[in-house]
Amino acid sequence: MAHTKEIVNRRASHEYHFLSNYEAGIVLAGPELKSIRHGHAGLTDAYCVFIHGELWVKSMYIKEYENATYNNRASRRDRKLLLHKSELRRLEKRVKEKGLTIVPYKIYFSDRNLVKLEIALGQGKKSFDKRESIKEKDTKRDIDRVMKSKLG
Repeated sequence: MAHTKEIVNRRASHEYHFLSNYEAGIVLAGPELKSIRHGHAGLTDAYCVFIHGELWVKSMYIKEYENATYNNRASRRDRKLLLHKSELRRLEKRVKEKGLTIVPYKIYFSDRNLVKLEIALGQGKKSFDKRESIKEKDTKRDIDRVMKSKLG
């Protein structure tokens, strides 16, 4: 059985400055859990919203499990996130501030084998910030390449 370590939304770190991270539980059905365990999930288009004081992740992709029967769910259904009330209140207050949003960043299994979703309170980057990030990445890659050629 192919177990996955974690599923990461790499585009999120390119699009947002992360201000703080939270670990949230997620309400899933059995077949969804098995699909995640096999690595069949994606966070590319996912986003979080508050509905009646509860935090939900929308548009998160979890492939329908092939061996499931009647219990299969829609692959992009809304899923409830589980956080402490104090964290929820703090996040809801911050999201109402200008330009802040909650970004689903990573799905992984905890030590107790529970599925966790790492969410980040993020502020959208401007285009010049994105160019700066790309420049830093390219510079680091060039330095690593030179160091590798000198060592090897």
